[in-house]
Order: sequence, then C-alpha cells, then structure tokens
Amino acid sequence: MKRIEVVAAIINDVEGRVFATRRGYGDWKGWWEFPGGKIEPGETAGQALKREIREELSADIDIKGFLCTVEYAYPEFHLTMHCYLCALLTDSLHLNEHEAARWLTKAELYSVKWLPADIEVLDILKTM
Repeated sequence: MKRIEVVAAIINDVEGRVFATRRGYGDWKGWWEFPGGKIEPGETAGQALKREIREELSADIDIKGFLCTVEYAYPEFHLTMHCYLCALLTDSLHLNEHEAARWLTKAELYSVKWLPADIEVLDILKTM
C-alpha cells in the first residue's frame, strides 16, 4: 500500500478557536481538514509545514509545538500525519487551494464533516 507522510497545522487564535479548511479538489472535495501537506525530500517537518501554509494560505506561522502523529489507513493509501500547534504571524489569509475556511470553537469542532484522519486530532483538542 502506498504511504504518504504529511504535516498539519493546528492553528489557534487568541480566543482559542481552531482554523479549519474545506478541500476544493480531489476525491475528498468538500470535506474539512487542517491545512498542511506533504513533506518534500530534504525538508524537516517544520520547514514543510511553513512552506505548505505559505502556499495554501499566503500566511506565515509560528510553530508552538508538536501535538500528535496520526496513522490512518485510507482505502488507497496509508497516511502518517504529524500535527503541530501553531499561531498565525500574518494578519490576513487567502484561500489558494481550499474552497472555504472557518474558525471553530471547541463546541463547534464536530459541526463540520472532517476527513477521517483529522477526527483523531479533534479528540485530543477537545480535552485541551
């Protein structure tokens, strides 16, 4: 089975809300996820995460720390997703790849249709 390794930014604002994006492409179009993407050869996880957020949101982030690694077997591939708690260093965001985005409170975390691997992260966030 194909293996994919990615990084994800769990971006929080000063009010404690979490930033979520809705995919605008592919088999999982319309599902919600944490922004991020694949680690390229020669990159550290941190370098990949900062690059992906610049590409996807035209924004810069401060990586506050590691949250968790999720292992999830999708039908077509096995995903390893390294998740990091982050804060925005940029005042504005631009959706370059996603069709929508929302800031969700803890009470709203389960109000959108998340990708299966991301649900494991929600279970950790709700206890923080």
